Amino acid sequence: MKPDVKANAARRLATIEGHLGAIRRMIENDEYCIDVLKQTYAVRRAIEKLEAQLLEGHLQTCVVAGIEEGRTDQVVSELVELYALNAK
Repeated sequence: MKPDVKANAARRLATIEGHLGAIRRMIENDEYCIDVLKQTYAVRRAIEKLEAQLLEGHLQTCVVAGIEEGRTDQVVSELVELYALNAK
């Protein structure tokens, strides 16, 4: 993983963790359900952005290296598996 991608991912994860803690406190404090749900949607979007960033980094590094090393079938198989997981 490229160092800049790793650093950005770490920042995004810290933000996600902060949101999750806030959601926990909101639930413990019996806050309005709609407000809690808005926060859960924000977490979902943050995770989707993290996933997109990680996927892009993987495509630019690991996939290219795998194809150059002659592991095209493995690389394609992994991407198909990932696509299937996302479709569930």
